[in-house]
Amino acid sequence: MILIVVKWKVKPEHADAWPELTREFTEATRAEPGNRFFEWSRSLDDPNQYVLIEAFDDGTAEAHVTSEHFKQAQADLPQYVQETPEIRNWQDQPEEWHRLGEFEVS
Repeated sequence: MILIVVKWKVKPEHADAWPELTREFTEATRAEPGNRFFEWSRSLDDPNQYVLIEAFDDGTAEAHVTSEHFKQAQADLPQYVQETPEIRNWQDQPEEWHRLGEFEVS
């Protein structure tokens, strides 16, 4: 599995609308074969920053970046951001989640 984290610095005048601006892209990506999750979070420290956490089965990420909805997002989304997003990705990640034992809830 490939795990990807992307930081998006959204222009202040578009920050509140970001979930709606990315809705079609988000929904289409979540519907892709091999998509494990595609989740947005807003920073508590910077209200103009969103973090996207996404995961795909091995061998399916290329289909994502060549899809029509990805190409549409490439055309549409740059006008709403302050700078090129930052990305990290990790290949060959385990597929399962583990419990955080240091914060075990009884």
